[in-house]
Amino acid sequence: MATRTDKPWGYELLWSHTEHYAGKIIHIDAGKRLSLQYHDDKHESVLVTSGTLLLHLGRGDDARVVRLEVGESLDIPAGDVHRFAAPDDGDVEIIEVSTPHLDDVVRLEDDYNRAS
Repeated sequence: MATRTDKPWGYELLWSHTEHYAGKIIHIDAGKRLSLQYHDDKHESVLVTSGTLLLHLGRGDDARVVRLEVGESLDIPAGDVHRFAAPDDGDVEIIEVSTPHLDDVVRLEDDYNRAS
């Protein structure tokens, strides 16, 4: 059974979690964003299913934003600094599949004052 977890930026729907992989639907409300973060072990891949994902990659001088539209996807290897965001004019929903390391989050910046 899928488990919904409300977040300050929207919600996650964990629909699969095994010893080999995890699957989530991530809904980000318009104008909201997740932490700037990286993972020590978790490798994830995302697919946009509605809206436009603003995917922030890197930090400092290496930072860039990639716009992913419906049907576009990207892999995010462990160690890569990233942040998911929705534009001000619309929600975004993505499917994320990853290695099963769900608690492997190192937050570098967070709009909601959450610690790693």
